[in-house]
Amino acid sequence: MKRRISFLMVVLPVAAGAWAQSSVPTVYAESFRKHATHITEESFEAKLTPDNATYRERIKDSAGNDRYELTITPQGPEGDNKITSWRVALRDLQYTIYPNLLVADQQPSTDAKNNLWWLNPNRFVAVPIRTRRIVKVDGFYVVMLVKDFHFTPLDSPYLDSMTVRFVFTNSDPRTTR
Repeated sequence: MKRRISFLMVVLPVAAGAWAQSSVPTVYAESFRKHATHITEESFEAKLTPDNATYRERIKDSAGNDRYELTITPQGPEGDNKITSWRVALRDLQYTIYPNLLVADQQPSTDAKNNLWWLNPNRFVAVPIRTRRIVKVDGFYVVMLVKDFHFTPLDSPYLDSMTVRFVFTNSDPRTTR
């Protein structure tokens, strides 16, 4: 009896965690860029606040050279320092003509697949904030998942923090669990 209880205490939390992970909605898109470039795989979290509202990370290609730059910038009412959302951009450092490779189409649209870069907690947006976002860029994938966010005060539209998990991988994250 004691073994059965301890077995359940170990298996149930693991199963619940796996279920919670698989129940996160996912939206997949492919960038307009279709090159064969691969990257050095990595993952990290960006912790954003009004005091640290902008984030930059260099992404290396498979040869270990800085190739892409990921930036996160705050968005809010014009002329105000309040934050209502964050926007993520990925730019190729060798071909800087395109400001953001995380779009499916270079023309602005309301299509969810063209707005995965916009981390907006407003409930009326095309991509809900708790959605796992996967964008294939060139020969690699960028996975974004908002882990946490907070408003101050709670009923306001203004964010005081957001934590976003990023994974850069050369393998399709939809097929690996």
